[in-house]
Amino acid sequence: MSVANCPICKKPSPPRSENSSFPFCSRRCRAVDLGRWLGEEYRMPDRQAAETEDELPPGSHPDRQREDA
Repeated sequence: MSVANCPICKKPSPPRSENSSFPFCSRRCRAVDLGRWLGEEYRMPDRQAAETEDELPPGSHPDRQREDA
């Protein structure tokens, strides 16, 4: 069985059954990680325009009908 390392300090992290902060080694490292998310140090990649899924061009929504005046 391999031991997981804490993603913050890289020290060995006890298994989940012994450690409520898993995958972190301590509450401190868990709080550091949360602070990095809140400080926007971590970012999720933005979808590129070519990767948009199931989107229709503006003005062509099937539930809306054109107003022919």
